[in-house]
Amino acid sequence: MEVLHPEKFSPREFPMDEYWKVIIDTIQDGVMVVAPDGRIRWVNEAFERISGYSLAELSGRSCAVLECSACVVAREKGKQDGDCHFCAMFRRGELRGQRCVLRRKDGRMLHVLKNASVLKDAAGGVRGAVETVTDVSELVDKETQIETIRRELDSEERFHGLIGRSAAMQRVFDLILDAAQSDAPVIVYGESGTGKELAARAVHEAGQRSSGPFVKVNCAALNESLLESELFGHVRGAYTGAHRDRVGRFEAAHTGDIFLDEIGDLPLSTQVKLLRVLEDKVIERVGDQRPIPVDARIISATNRDLPALIAKGSFREDFYYRINVIPIWMPPLRERAEDIPLLATSFFQRIRLRSGKAIEGVSHRAMEALLAYDWPGNVRELRSAFEYAFVSCRGAVIEPEDLPPAVVRRTPPCLVPAPGPTPGPTPGPEETGETQPAEQAEGLGDLEAIKRQRLVQALRRTGGNRSAAARLLGISRTSVWSQMKRFGLAEGTAQGTAVGKTGED
Repeated sequence: MEVLHPEKFSPREFPMDEYWKVIIDTIQDGVMVVAPDGRIRWVNEAFERISGYSLAELSGRSCAVLECSACVVAREKGKQDGDCHFCAMFRRGELRGQRCVLRRKDGRMLHVLKNASVLKDAAGGVRGAVETVTDVSELVDKETQIETIRRELDSEERFHGLIGRSAAMQRVFDLILDAAQSDAPVIVYGESGTGKELAARAVHEAGQRSSGPFVKVNCAALNESLLESELFGHVRGAYTGAHRDRVGRFEAAHTGDIFLDEIGDLPLSTQVKLLRVLEDKVIERVGDQRPIPVDARIISATNRDLPALIAKGSFREDFYYRINVIPIWMPPLRERAEDIPLLATSFFQRIRLRSGKAIEGVSHRAMEALLAYDWPGNVRELRSAFEYAFVSCRGAVIEPEDLPPAVVRRTPPCLVPAPGPTPGPTPGPEETGETQPAEQAEGLGDLEAIKRQRLVQALRRTGGNRSAAARLLGISRTSVWSQMKRFGLAEGTAQGTAVGKTGED
């Protein structure tokens, strides 16, 4: 294929001015050429689109017509009229990465990123300047959304990455704060997916060792020999393939915390060596006998029953007592179902922001499915469910059919009749004062209404017995009481259900 060069075009076939205009007009960024006095000489089509002005409207006018925020600030600081970033740029020769706000013709403010360079003739004289303008409004909107979400999540319901207002999680937060004030070993127990690593990080971040490193080791991921090299390091020639000295994780964690995940899978021989670390605060690299002092607190985690492992002979009892000084138990999600809406809000906002998908919220039916499921995979499974939902959702809101099949095959526990005498006819909305929920929870904003409805149903099923209602809902009796107060159901009627002192226990 023949390559056409600009110089081969004759002026009659394709005038050079027209040639360059076509090229510049294909650029998606705005391009503006100004004279040394700041008057606009020319703009491309993208600049017309960005600013809302046509070339005819801008040609010959001062660039001040765009009310660039950088220029306005400069003038407000007492500089001469027109002494803007262009004037400074004429002195410096260029401008790079200037973020500012322009006023469009329609009055709307637009966030842009500007770059500019001086145009000089062959003799070095300044003939003007060219500026490129990139519309970064969408980027600024994203940054604003991120900051909004950060502020929303940085609340009393969020603690170093852990989310929850349930009594169970509040106890966890208290234990973490207590553990953080000590240098004693900490162990975090909990089922898979409950957030054990987050709890370990919270202990690190909340304590005096937060300025030091937080080093993680998965004890189940490596065999015995590799694990010891990972923990303690090795010297050159310690084994085949050890071509140089290597610093271990304990040395890397000096003055900080080392997190031993899946400590229940630690080999017995490694447990013996860790006992010495706990007792003497020294390690020896593999292949070397020189003691190396280390100052690293051990935070461990497991989902296994360590006393049962001790009984089987696969875990040392003396090592267990050395690491089990400050235990923290992470509750499974089914035991803190009241936190599901909070977690759902967090995952929904984060995934929507990352995916850019225009999903407005979660329907009431979908939220009921989330609340009814027992979550054997805990918080990790809930997060995965939202990842799945964002991929499968084709509408404006997430519906039950958008959730993983396992989640929607469950019956809400609050709809199962409580044992005892057969209840009479269930009163309708007109009798109870309840209103039927809207089909859509806009941006998760109606989650409180869902929780209130479930609480009322549970209280009605149990005749106002708060303990029984708590069991149905999978929450504590204290949480039931606090929700009743928040929803105005305490010491009176729960929308037609008697709730008095006789129903407390």
